[in-house]
Amino acid sequence: MKQFYLNAPQQLEPYAIDSLLAELLLEQAIRNFRKEQIHKEIDQSLRNRDKEAFMRLTEELKHIY
Repeated sequence: MKQFYLNAPQQLEPYAIDSLLAELLLEQAIRNFRKEQIHKEIDQSLRNRDKEAFMRLTEELKHIY
């Protein structure tokens, strides 16, 4: 007789696991790319002495980490 449990872990299909891993990898790559962009923009704002851009970019960077 087959038993069913409340809140039992469900088996994921192999393609579903691959899809989730690919999605996580892509999200991490996008996040790393954006962090690198923000760091470059922060450096530029410091060279330009642009306090407003610096503050905005550092806030954005805080939300990524």
